[in-house]
Amino acid sequence: FSLKCHISHEVNHLNEGLKQGLKAELEKNSPALGRSAIYLKESHISGLPRYLTIQFVRFFWKRESNQKAKILRKVDCPLQLDVYDFCSNDLRKKLEGPRKILRDEEGKKAGLKTDEKSSDSNKNAMNIDGSGESSGSTPQDGASEKGEHLTGVYDLVAVLTHKGRSADSGHYVAWVKQEDGKWIEFDDENPIQQREEDITKLSGGG
Repeated sequence: FSLKCHISHEVNHLNEGLKQGLKAELEKNSPALGRSAIYLKESHISGLPRYLTIQFVRFFWKRESNQKAKILRKVDCPLQLDVYDFCSNDLRKKLEGPRKILRDEEGKKAGLKTDEKSSDSNKNAMNIDGSGESSGSTPQDGASEKGEHLTGVYDLVAVLTHKGRSADSGHYVAWVKQEDGKWIEFDDENPIQQREEDITKLSGGG
């Protein structure tokens, strides 16, 4: 399961690209008009996986030059992504309980009072970790066989980047978050420790 971030002149942030990726124009016959017409199709997420893969659609076929090309536009990517607004109404209802528990946990960390009764009543059914997602969830209904639930909130744990301005050449580099919270850049056989603020700068540009 993966989402696509489509990049256009209007897209500056991951959320904007994901919104475009869930929309599509279809041309088909219109009985009312008696001719073909353009329809706008908008999709919604009906199930969430434990780990969510997002592809930045940077490579495309350029008709003018009849060759592959790369979109160099910079698109900001957050360290935490909430996909709740992209979900179907049925999935949103399933996410409400786990999201409330997550908010309560974050409130406790911030020293705020929470609804202890609500939190305790769901403690055995929900197994939310600090990443805002739970282990063992399935993409079909957003819940695992053990009854653990997703919240729709994902922490960034890995990035694969393409260095180079051409679609036919370049170099791929991986950035992976370790269990201790530190980031490691894997460039061939040379692992390099990076700061978290360096990850937020991976917005493209060649």
